[in-house]
Amino acid sequence: MRALRAAQVYDGAAFLGPATVLVDGDSIVGVETGHPDLPDGTDVASYDGTLLPGLIDCHVHLVATSVVGSLEAAGSVTDDELDERIRVSLTAQAAGGVTTVRDLGDRHYRTLEARALPGLPRVVAAGPPITEPGGHCHYLGGEASGVDGVRRAVDEHAERGVDVIKVMASGGMLTPGSDSFGTQFGDDELRVAVEAAHDAGLRVLAHAHSLAGVRHALAAGVDGIEHFTGLTPEGLDLPEELLAAVAEAGVQVCPTLGADTSLYPPPDRMPPGLRVAFERMGLDFMSFHAARINHMVRVRAHGIRVVTGTDAGISPAKAHGGAAFAVLDLVAAGYAVADALATATSGAAESCGLGTVTGALRPGLAADLLVVDGDVSADPQALLRPAAVLVRGAQVS
Repeated sequence: MRALRAAQVYDGAAFLGPATVLVDGDSIVGVETGHPDLPDGTDVASYDGTLLPGLIDCHVHLVATSVVGSLEAAGSVTDDELDERIRVSLTAQAAGGVTTVRDLGDRHYRTLEARALPGLPRVVAAGPPITEPGGHCHYLGGEASGVDGVRRAVDEHAERGVDVIKVMASGGMLTPGSDSFGTQFGDDELRVAVEAAHDAGLRVLAHAHSLAGVRHALAAGVDGIEHFTGLTPEGLDLPEELLAAVAEAGVQVCPTLGADTSLYPPPDRMPPGLRVAFERMGLDFMSFHAARINHMVRVRAHGIRVVTGTDAGISPAKAHGGAAFAVLDLVAAGYAVADALATATSGAAESCGLGTVTGALRPGLAADLLVVDGDVSADPQALLRPAAVLVRGAQVS
C-alpha cells in the first residue's frame, strides 16, 4: 500500500486541508484528514503542494498535434500515423496532469483502439464527428445527409462501440466553405441524430459556435453543446432568454475555454478562415477571449452546468495537456476555485459516464491523481506546475 500526503487536498468537491490518500494497486482505498500514523511497510510520499484528482479534458482531438492545420491533415495520413499521433497526444496530456480525455473528433475510429493504452490517460471516444457533406471537419470521414443518412451514421457509430455521439450543428472557422455563423443539418436531420443516439443509449454533444447553431442544437434536444460561442456577424451574442432556456433544459455546456494566450498568433499568422471571421466581427484573439470570459460570468449566473474541455490539439495555444488553463478561465469568470475544479474533475467524470470510476478522491475510484506545487485554493496558477501524476495508480515519468 502507498500513501500520498499533501499540505492541501481537493477531493473533487471541496478543499480538505492537510490529508492523506491511500492507494492499493490502481485504486484509492482511503482518504484521511491530516497525516495519521500508517501501518509499517507503507510507502509514503509527502508533498508541500496540493493533491487532487487527475484533470479531465472533455473536448480533445488526439489525432491533431497542437500545430495549426494538423487536425485537417489528419484526414490524409495513414492509420499508423494516426495511432502515433494519438499516443504522443496522450503522453502530453498526462504530462499536464490530465488523466482522462473525451475525444470528439478522430478519423477511422482510431481513438477507440486507444481506450486502454497502459500508462496513458483513459479515453472516452466519439469517433469521426457527424457532419454534412463538405461541412465542418468533413475530412475526418463523418459526412452524412438526409434523415436516413444521418440515422445510418449514428447507427454505424453505435455499432463501432463509440461512447458518445458528436454532431456538427454549425460550421467551423477552421473549415473553408463551412458557415461558422450559420447552421448545419436541417431540423429533422438533427432531431433524428438525437433520437437515434438515445435509442442506442448514447448521449449527443453538438458542436455549435454560432448563435444560430446553439439555438438549433437546443431545439433538437441534444445533451450537451460544445463551444457555445454565440458567433454572429456583429460579434458574440448569448441572449438572456437563451441562457435561461439552456439552464431550464438541463443541457450541459463545454465552452472549450483554456488557451495559453502567450501563444496566440498575430493576425498575419492566423488561419485564413479564422482571420476572416474575426475581421468580420471586429475582434482579435484577446478581445475574443475577454468576451468569452464575460459570457461565462452570465452562464454561471444562470446555473448552467459547465464542464471543462479545451479543443486540445488544434493549435499551439491549445496544446494537449492544457486543461488547467480552462479552469483558470472559469476562475477569472467568477467561479469559486473549488467549483471551477469540479468542472474538470468530478463533474467532468459524471459527464463522461465515469462518475463511478474516476474524478474524485474516494475509496473504490481509480488512483488517477495529480500533485501540483502550491496551494491551489489560494493560488490557482499552481495548477500549471504539476509535480506528480498517477494514472490508474502508475506514476507518469
